[in-house]
Amino acid sequence: MSVLVDIQHVTKQYKEAARPAVNDLSMRIEKGDVFGLLGPNGAGKTTLISMLCGLFPPGSGKIYINGHTHETHSRESKQAIGVVPQEIALYPKLTAWENLNFLGHMYGLKGNSLKESIRMHLSVLGLEANMHQKIMSYSGGMKRRVNLIAGLLHNPQLLILDEPTVGVDIQSKQAIIDHLKKMNRENGMTILYTSHHLEEAEDFCNVIAIIDHGELITQGKTKELIAQYNCTSIEEVYLKITGNKFRDK
Repeated sequence: MSVLVDIQHVTKQYKEAARPAVNDLSMRIEKGDVFGLLGPNGAGKTTLISMLCGLFPPGSGKIYINGHTHETHSRESKQAIGVVPQEIALYPKLTAWENLNFLGHMYGLKGNSLKESIRMHLSVLGLEANMHQKIMSYSGGMKRRVNLIAGLLHNPQLLILDEPTVGVDIQSKQAIIDHLKKMNRENGMTILYTSHHLEEAEDFCNVIAIIDHGELITQGKTKELIAQYNCTSIEEVYLKITGNKFRDK
């Protein structure tokens, strides 16, 4: 397998911060991986994802996506990425179809291929019958599913998911995970997944990385990590590495 994301000695420190949010972090994500990025609150996950998306550059170091950096190949790098944020990034007074059609055009998609893509994703995720209803009338789980489709429309090489199943019922959660597994399996889509649902991460991800205090603590194949730390689950590995102190202050 070849490398899709190559993060080389990246550091980012915000003004007036006592320590870097990301500190000399190096990491590789191979094409086709479902890569779980785990860590406590304040570990640096959000900062790292923001740099991956090109929202701001690293203070030092380099991030390559398919061999390109945002600094030299901004359009190519951003086109390779789809992002599903934790917040619902949809227009509440537009219908699901209107939202997705608008966002598809923002990606440069149009015509029958865009319509077919929208309809396919809506159908698979059980939303076709509701596609002409306004987003404001949707349940939380339905909004999450439309939010997911918005990141998938242009069939990105790398899909970044930030807590994609938070606050949804078990049926919506399963529909989201099943669809993502299908996109990974059939399209070869690489997925970067962050979540505090460690059991879900263990089931979904074939590779896990745990970061803390802006540094990479460990990375490896999911089952191999569990064995390496003489644990029975990723949650046990996580607690062993990051400790039991509260991090939600």
